[in-house]
Amino acid sequence: MDSVNRKNVNSRKSRLGLTFAKVLHIRAATGISPVDEIQKIKSNHRAKKQPVCSSQSQEDVREGKNRVEEVLLAKLFASISSIKASYAQLQFAQSPYDPDGIQFADEMVVSELKNLSELKQCYLKKQLDFDSPESALVSAEIQEQKSLLKTYEVTGKKLDSLLKLKDSELTFLKEKLEESIAQNRLIEKKLNSSGNLSVLDNLHLSGLNPSHLNTVLRHAIKSMRSFVRLMINEMESAGWDFDAAAGSIELGVSYLQENHKCFVFESFVSREMFEGFNYPNFALPNESLPDFKKRQRVFFERFTELKSVNPKEYLIRNSKSTFAKFCRAKYLRLVHPKMESSFFGNLSQRNLVSSGEFPETNFFAAFGEMAKRVWLLHCLAFSFRPEASIFQVRKGCRFSEVFMESVVEEPLLSSDVSQETKPLVAFTVIPGFKIGKTVIQCQVYLSQSKPPNNY
Repeated sequence: MDSVNRKNVNSRKSRLGLTFAKVLHIRAATGISPVDEIQKIKSNHRAKKQPVCSSQSQEDVREGKNRVEEVLLAKLFASISSIKASYAQLQFAQSPYDPDGIQFADEMVVSELKNLSELKQCYLKKQLDFDSPESALVSAEIQEQKSLLKTYEVTGKKLDSLLKLKDSELTFLKEKLEESIAQNRLIEKKLNSSGNLSVLDNLHLSGLNPSHLNTVLRHAIKSMRSFVRLMINEMESAGWDFDAAAGSIELGVSYLQENHKCFVFESFVSREMFEGFNYPNFALPNESLPDFKKRQRVFFERFTELKSVNPKEYLIRNSKSTFAKFCRAKYLRLVHPKMESSFFGNLSQRNLVSSGEFPETNFFAAFGEMAKRVWLLHCLAFSFRPEASIFQVRKGCRFSEVFMESVVEEPLLSSDVSQETKPLVAFTVIPGFKIGKTVIQCQVYLSQSKPPNNY
């Protein structure tokens, strides 16, 4: 029994030893010891666990770095907004001058620039360490919003000051406008007072003489030149070419001075206003004539009726009178549509005149005053017996002191001028008048240049 058991045990041991020997033989053949295998398995197990821990730490580092950079940018924009607000406050304190405000704003700008410099140094040295990035980020955003609010407040103050400045300018301009209106009224009053011809208040038909006609003529010339000055001012405002405009009226004229071109515009206005003067009805169409026997008194009564009234008021009350027809015809003839359009940008005045009404403008008021005095001159001329008549001098005629008067006093009229270079008439500015044997000289502009052959 015991021998059998021993044999079994020995056989088992021998088989176990044989198996162990085989394993050892295999390990020796491959060069791997059991211990090495165990270590390799452990190291592989660690290697499998190590990449997971490393990637997590790198991601945390990257996220923290991004967070720090986000806080840095927030602080950077907050500082820039503070500098912008402080600079706006500095500008506002300069006008009106506020030394305390300037000093305070300047200190704020310097302080914020220092903060920017510190941020720059921290970034370069990589010393950006924020205890709580979330709190720092919120704080930077709050600072930026406060700076923006301060900038808006400064801008609002600046706009308020500009509004006050515009209000003061508006008040000043209103005062200037009131002064101009008052001055215009004064000028209009003087114009009307001079138009009353008070020196002729006690004039009677039986006491008429050429000096009375000469007085009315001087008043007419004065109002005509006032209208011409107004017309030239409108031409300047509209950007007219004066050389071209003067040349379209009179060609081939050599002006002694540049400002003498105003006389050619006066000549144009005079020619249009005196056109038809020698006709009793002033060449107005469909206008009946008074009986020849009563004509002298009728014209004198017209003169007396109109000489002391305001032409604008008279036209409003008597829009169908002969004088109203005269004003309407002369305005439409004198003021060309293109001229009125360039002066005022529209044809509203012309349209009113064409429809039988009269515009209430300074331009038409000046025209109305001129028309009134020319009309008075016409009425007084036909109050004489024989009737007065007008004459003009042709271009190129030699100057004659009997019939002509130069509008400018120049060396052309001196006694040293030879017969060959005697001045010639360039154009008539104001026509002359004949009353019986009495001559009222016409006013002419002289030139030594000979006119073209076709004149």
